[in-house]
Amino acid sequence: MRGAGAWRWTSSIRVRIVAVVVILLVLSSVGSVLLLRLVLFERLNEEISTGLDREAEEFRLLAGGVDPRTGDPFGEDLSAIFDVYFSREIADEGETLLAFLDGELYESRRAPQVPDPEDYQSTVDYWLGLEEMEQGTLDTPAGKTTYVAVPYSGEPFDGLFVVANFPANEQNEIDRAVQTQLIVQLGTTILAALLSLALAGRVLRPLKALAETARNISDTDLSRRITTTGNDEASQIADAFNDMLTRLEQTFTTQRRFLEDTSHELRTPLTVIRGQMELIDLDETPEERAATVALVTDEVDRMNQIVSDLFVLARAERPDFLALDLVEVRDLVQSVYRKMTALADRDWQVAVPEPAVIQADRHRVTQALLQLADNAVKFTPEGATIELGAQMEADALRLWVRDSGPGIQPGDAEHIFARFARGSGRDSARVGGAGLGLSIVAAIAEAHGGSATLVSRPGWGASFEILLPRRAAPPPAAIG
Repeated sequence: MRGAGAWRWTSSIRVRIVAVVVILLVLSSVGSVLLLRLVLFERLNEEISTGLDREAEEFRLLAGGVDPRTGDPFGEDLSAIFDVYFSREIADEGETLLAFLDGELYESRRAPQVPDPEDYQSTVDYWLGLEEMEQGTLDTPAGKTTYVAVPYSGEPFDGLFVVANFPANEQNEIDRAVQTQLIVQLGTTILAALLSLALAGRVLRPLKALAETARNISDTDLSRRITTTGNDEASQIADAFNDMLTRLEQTFTTQRRFLEDTSHELRTPLTVIRGQMELIDLDETPEERAATVALVTDEVDRMNQIVSDLFVLARAERPDFLALDLVEVRDLVQSVYRKMTALADRDWQVAVPEPAVIQADRHRVTQALLQLADNAVKFTPEGATIELGAQMEADALRLWVRDSGPGIQPGDAEHIFARFARGSGRDSARVGGAGLGLSIVAAIAEAHGGSATLVSRPGWGASFEILLPRRAAPPPAAIG
């Protein structure tokens, strides 16, 4: 169990993000500190070398000049040279200045914390044995030193001038500074890791909520949503997931309604067919048997029409329901008018609009108008007037189909476009039946981003209107 918990902890995106950040910061900090130490040591060595060369050059220039106390050249009077030199020289940090006459220490100057010559006597003996100028680095009992040794011949004694630098103290200061810098950077890294952990938790919170929501979603409940704040990438993913759930819920609702409507509407014709088929053996004459077959066939045709209409309504909520194109309005109206006149013997009239172009699905708009025309034919007598018309407004096209039938009661007008609507008054037959034709009209209008409405006065006919925008609304995004 402990191993499984540790695995879940290390497999967390939050932990892995922070771990990568921390590793990069640590590597960057250690690398930069080591590079800084290297640079500082190089600069220290350069400064030491420059300081030694300067001291040795000053001593040589002084030895070749005159004694400021007498105005006479120094010549080979090494003691005078040493006296004048040491009277005005101060050792720099880490430096020691040594003067020897006849192998004995004559004078010295050294900075604080620089070892006494007795601490590295073996190195002093080495310098005293030199016969010419030498510059280099030696490991001494008191630590590593960089030096310039200049031997001189003089009267009455030979001499030696040495300027040496023991950098151990300065190197220790550099190391302490570098260590302090490293501690500060590591502390900053720890603080950054904690802040990154908190920030990563905040940023990834929508993703965690997304996972929890996905686990809790079932095929019967798609109502759960993720609460998001902000506009970062994780919140955008959560918003997109919410949108996907909304579309899935709409799709499942459509499918469920399709199945419910289908089962509800097909139950009656199936019952009729079953009953007739069970009684067909009781038909004694060919005429009775033919009547039974005709009734069953009619019910089958009605079932087929119901299924076709339900299929259209189900597809109406799909993004590929419409095939949008530029449609010339006058041509559309005249084409639909020619098709309408073949439906029945009515007084067909048409109001042709001014030339205009809209973006729409020509086939679906024609289907909706013919559905309205067929509805008008069903509820008007022979010779009654039915009018098709269109009018282009500022940013929309208004289409209508008007008839001179009995009209529709105001109470029925409110729900006439609903699926399987039923009327309530004496003209309820106009609203009855399968109740899918006007639902298809409304679905086609809404798919374009428009609407379908009814303008009716009982006893004065019905006027169905479809309002379509000049440019159809974009279809909803596809799922999957």
